[in-house]
Amino acid sequence: MRRADPLPPAPLPTVDDPRPALLFDLDGTLIDSIDLIRASYAHTLAEHFGRPHDETEFLEGLGRPLRWMFGRWTADPAEIEALVGTYRRFNQEHHDRRVRPFPGLTETIAELARGGRPLGLVTSKQRAGALRGLGLCGFEPDWFGALVGADDVQQHKPHPEPVLRAAALLGRDPQHTIMIGDSPHDLASGRAAGARTAAVAWGPFPRSELLAQQPDHWLETPADLRRL
Repeated sequence: MRRADPLPPAPLPTVDDPRPALLFDLDGTLIDSIDLIRASYAHTLAEHFGRPHDETEFLEGLGRPLRWMFGRWTADPAEIEALVGTYRRFNQEHHDRRVRPFPGLTETIAELARGGRPLGLVTSKQRAGALRGLGLCGFEPDWFGALVGADDVQQHKPHPEPVLRAAALLGRDPQHTIMIGDSPHDLASGRAAGARTAAVAWGPFPRSELLAQQPDHWLETPADLRRL
């Protein structure tokens, strides 16, 4: 995998805008893709190890890069690449039939973008896959002034680097951003970067796991984004 260039220091804010920038996770936050991810993971374990997936183990890896997820099963780099390849083939074959936007989110993000709110995307998916999911669900990539994928950074969520990079691309101090996500990894990454955090209730993680990260905001529905 290509290693990203070192993260540049975050510049001072370049815009006179009192509203915080909003940074979004993708899977489970903007797009409803968790069933596809679960099916891709289960297929890969069955194909390579002949075993069913365990939901607790699945959630532990959800929101982390694929190589981290499958690195729990083997330390052999070649075998990890084979696992990633099996996962991606299944995922790409079924992607367009099993991914959809969460109700109301496309319209809400469009409204925020039209209003000039600084928006960013911070995902553990590679950039090409993120763009495919955005387009399928009606999100315009140019709504997001920053798009940080797994192939854009050296460290991944819950490390703060992805959030720091997105804030830098938007010209914002991390303290003037809100990281919004459905997983504890999203919230931990935002908190470590010095951003505020917002947990969404429509993802797959139990409320208790999200509340354990002490998010600054709790969003029950996409309409609650307007409060931010």
